[in-house]
Amino acid sequence: MNVTAVVLAAGEANRMGEPKLLLEIGGTPMLARVLDACAHLPRLVVASPSLRRFVDASGVRCIVNDRPEAGMAHSIVLADALTEPERAILVLLGDKPLVSRALVDAVLEGARGVDICFPERDGVGGHPVFFSARARERFAELPMGDSLRALRDHPALRRRTLPIDDNGAYADVDDPEALERVRLQAERANP
Repeated sequence: MNVTAVVLAAGEANRMGEPKLLLEIGGTPMLARVLDACAHLPRLVVASPSLRRFVDASGVRCIVNDRPEAGMAHSIVLADALTEPERAILVLLGDKPLVSRALVDAVLEGARGVDICFPERDGVGGHPVFFSARARERFAELPMGDSLRALRDHPALRRRTLPIDDNGAYADVDDPEALERVRLQAERANP
């Protein structure tokens, strides 16, 4: 499949007091865990300025989002501009550090023949989210902000949700308490 993994890592993470995506889970920075999960694909990171050095050192292609307040849609538009038009995009979030290659591959397998594919548990969508080249044509229509859901649910696009219970699709780190929960989950998974 002709896919580029796009890792969104441009948020400010002010509640954590430091660049949260460099905080470690199981001895590895969160962002590195996400990059590892999609290492078998061409990768692009849309990063905050504070993460540029880390991403560059990892050897992954990076674009800096100097306007994180514009939200996820702005990051997607930046990534879209650097990705060949015929490629699909698999969007991963830098603050979902329990994502695995198995989860990435399950979404890619489920995406065959559809425009949009993502995990879903109890009616809640997760990540990663697959967007076909056809779906990408609508990125420019996204309103600014965190509006991937508007495109994900677009009625003109063929969509498939995957019933996946893998916590890597849902566990995100938004505050110190969530960080500790995710650290415990990672410890239990890899004692």
